[in-house]
Amino acid sequence: MTLYSRLRPLVFKLPAETAHDLGKRTLRVAGSRWPIAAVLRYAYRYDHPALEVEAFDTTFPNPVGVAAGFDKNAEVAHGLAALGFGFVEVGTVTPYPQPGNERPRLFRLREDEAMVNRMGFNGQGMERVKERIEHRGLPDVPVGVNVGKMNSSTETEAIEDYRRVFTRLSSYADYVVVNVSCPNTPEEFDEGSPEHLRAIFETLEAENDAGVPILVKVGPDEPEESLYDLVDIAEEFDLDGIVATNTTTSRERVRSSNGEEWGGLSGKPLEDRSTAVVRSLASYTDLPIVGVGGVDSAESAYEKIRAGASLVQLYTGFVYNGPATPGAITRGLVELLERDGFSSVEAAVGADLE
Repeated sequence: MTLYSRLRPLVFKLPAETAHDLGKRTLRVAGSRWPIAAVLRYAYRYDHPALEVEAFDTTFPNPVGVAAGFDKNAEVAHGLAALGFGFVEVGTVTPYPQPGNERPRLFRLREDEAMVNRMGFNGQGMERVKERIEHRGLPDVPVGVNVGKMNSSTETEAIEDYRRVFTRLSSYADYVVVNVSCPNTPEEFDEGSPEHLRAIFETLEAENDAGVPILVKVGPDEPEESLYDLVDIAEEFDLDGIVATNTTTSRERVRSSNGEEWGGLSGKPLEDRSTAVVRSLASYTDLPIVGVGGVDSAESAYEKIRAGASLVQLYTGFVYNGPATPGAITRGLVELLERDGFSSVEAAVGADLE
């Protein structure tokens, strides 16, 4: 039994967002003091050459990253890297600060090892994120920036929102993710329409003189044909990858009473659907895929890798399993690779598609 498993019942007595804020404060302190960060790296971080992945013109020390939503304002990237995550995606970052939806807006579904969130792109805005990165620097793992729009923006204003955040923060990012699939923001227009997507990507393409890799995040609830249409547009504009998937509005196989709360569902109930989307996309395109949804163990990460994901991300699994999670997954991945005769994670990507 780990220390976190002993503490978790106490932590889970707190409201979910309060506990999340407390955890971030702890990580912020740990990541900003090098002796503590060094101890964390020694205790948790696991390096192995088989885990290295080349993607988006960047070397990832391992394929296990933190999904957007955990570190919205680039506050704890150093602490997360010290725990052994191979990359961190900050955001979703909007042009200006906004409060998001009213509390409570984050709910645990303990029986389902899941969470429902309707945060609504709450955050401190791009200037505060830029200031923080410049002051603290970046960790020694790749960092992605997830960009979004203001909740009050019209369709035309949303395109300008993406442009503003991209222009302001892309120079600090190893890759940028365009988030057009969040189920927790106002639906004033169809963010996933082909016309809107083309306008976004055309705008960012014109701003991207440095050639920063651009990815798009897709939702799990779209029909397969719509996903393929989005991939066609991504390839039309030479995007560099796809993040699959965002949270879901489905409540299939959910038992907890908190499942009745509106918002995006993450965690174990999303695992099979997100893996199916990864598999469908990998069968359709050669674009690298970041698999997200229900990753909480080496086995769940490995399944997404074999389905076609070059990298994986987690959030809810980290909340439930604690700071030892990235190390447990990466150690387990090496064992699974050796069991199946793969020399590396890269060799296993898409193995189940053959």
